[in-house]
Amino acid sequence: MTLDPDPSDLLPVVDDYRSNQCFVHPETCRWSCGNQCAHPAPNESQNDYFGAVARRYISRRRLLGFGALAAGMLVAGRNTVFGAETARAQSAGGSSGLNFTPVKLDSSDKVLVPPGYKYEILIRWGDPLFLDPTTGFDIDNQSAEKQARQFGYNNDYLGFIPLAPNRALLIANHEYTNPELMFRGYDDKNPTKEQVDIELQAHGVSVVHIERHATRGWRYTLGAWHNRRITATTPMRFTGPAAGHPWLRTSEDPTGYTVLGTLNNCAAGITPWGTVMTCEENFHQYFANNDKVTDTAKQAVHKRYGLPGGESERKWERFYKRFDLAQEPNEAFRFGWVVEFDPLDPGSLPRKHTALGRFKHEATSTVIAEDGRAVVYSGDDERFEYLYRFVSAGRYNPDDREANMRLMESGTLYAAKFNDDGTGRWLPLVAGQGPLTAANGFPTQAEVCINTRRAADLVGATKMDRPEDVEVHPQTGTVYAVMTNNSQRGTSGKPGVDAANPRPENRHGHIIEIIPDGGDHAAPTFRWQFLMICGDPAKDKGTYFAGFDQSLVSPISSPDNITFDNRGNLWIATDGQPSSFKKNDGVFAVPVSGPERGYNRQFLSGVPGGECASLIFSDNNDTLFVSIQHPGEGTTLENASSRFPDGKEPRPAVIFIRKEDGGIIGS
Repeated sequence: MTLDPDPSDLLPVVDDYRSNQCFVHPETCRWSCGNQCAHPAPNESQNDYFGAVARRYISRRRLLGFGALAAGMLVAGRNTVFGAETARAQSAGGSSGLNFTPVKLDSSDKVLVPPGYKYEILIRWGDPLFLDPTTGFDIDNQSAEKQARQFGYNNDYLGFIPLAPNRALLIANHEYTNPELMFRGYDDKNPTKEQVDIELQAHGVSVVHIERHATRGWRYTLGAWHNRRITATTPMRFTGPAAGHPWLRTSEDPTGYTVLGTLNNCAAGITPWGTVMTCEENFHQYFANNDKVTDTAKQAVHKRYGLPGGESERKWERFYKRFDLAQEPNEAFRFGWVVEFDPLDPGSLPRKHTALGRFKHEATSTVIAEDGRAVVYSGDDERFEYLYRFVSAGRYNPDDREANMRLMESGTLYAAKFNDDGTGRWLPLVAGQGPLTAANGFPTQAEVCINTRRAADLVGATKMDRPEDVEVHPQTGTVYAVMTNNSQRGTSGKPGVDAANPRPENRHGHIIEIIPDGGDHAAPTFRWQFLMICGDPAKDKGTYFAGFDQSLVSPISSPDNITFDNRGNLWIATDGQPSSFKKNDGVFAVPVSGPERGYNRQFLSGVPGGECASLIFSDNNDTLFVSIQHPGEGTTLENASSRFPDGKEPRPAVIFIRKEDGGIIGS
């Protein structure tokens, strides 16, 4: 991939943001991450902050001049040149294939799509998955037994696995629960055990068989053999270096090899061999009483991961001792992993792969390197945390699916270091190498896997602005890494800006392109550049859209999950526009190559309180599936700000969008 022209003459080094308050609704912070923004960032290392790297990167380019750093790169002029390119692209219909009328920012309680499109509901929280007449949804008569056989709450990640023409599996993560929207009269100071048990079963993952009908579009198949629920109580096993480690042993599992459930599954990914790797993100919020942990080493690691010193927001520890660190100090070490399972085998045992490291994983994107090793990219979604890569020890065999299912059990984990000059390096996190010594708490690789954040601190990885989704372009191999936002960057006592995180009090986020050297995803080095620095160009300083004329783009804030269409265009779901723009979150499309590169346009607007959490295309791109998560968040069931999707109680749901003429989405 050819690197872009230098954005330094378009991008101010500073901007005018001065708010340091959480810019999503407080209830989002409370239930999705345990109100982590209200607490000090767990990363107290002195590592470079990406904002400072970005600032030096921009200053360096200004100092050395455009031509000196653009040797071997595509060189273009200023906005006037891009404006001319834009006019030519529009008059010629562009090269991206995108040709829809953008929707505008909106705050109404209805999903908006462009003219010529329509959306429908595919499946909602509580819809039954199995042929059992007792599991029909009734919000006033829920039970844990029912919820375990229903579609879970707060659908986030979506995956699409074709089975045959017009048949597929939809994979949906269920990140967290909003009890105030699930139960009438919910008392957050005194939840009942029945409510907690329902919430436990509402977490996890759903596998849903779906079918395409000629006139009705997609429908889910009640009672299909593939349908499956994975919850917070589903048995799983550990693999890799940390399996069986003393810190993974509990009174219920003295071996350290088995664990009940998965929690806070935000994003995920589908491997080349057809398994799902789902990620445990904000697991810290489910645990309590770190101040009462007597082992100071364990207590320090828990603190580095943001576990609360006192009671949790959810108060599950009142009913289950595994969430009380005072009683089970090791249980929290059993979360924060990547979980692989086979969606084609509903009876298979999910596995937590410790070799991929323990942190607040946001997505997995798996690609095969030139030598056949599997490479997995993942971000740690918290302020000032790191971007990671895992390279398997074994090699992918397209003819041996069973062998491929063991590729995640051993390999090398890396953390990213971004340099001021637009280059970068993957720093190996290997026990015995560099600072990762026994004296520093890493006698074996197991400790590196359990305390991955501290290992990345010691090797000098670059602190990022909440690394969210990371995806690999299916045609070019370029890696797209999303930084959602970080309002605390550059504030008093917090790290300043750097080349890869260029804005202080970064309310709107940005997207980085990473180009592996030699096109090899296992290479130790890479180049990087900005694709987008988000915001409203009409109001916000420092926005950048790959050099495209900013007067034509749609405003966008807090990019979250991303995907690509068959033409290679990037599609973005947002999480945070209600606070940054006072408008609903949405879905956006932007070409990443050709004359329309950077031409960002809004395709969908969500509903009040709801996040457009994830998106995925059908195999032929005539359908776009979108997660609408936590509609009405910030209110209660009795006075909900949204009545999506049915005009009654708010229910998280998956929708699908089609063109009325049956054509390709976006065309």
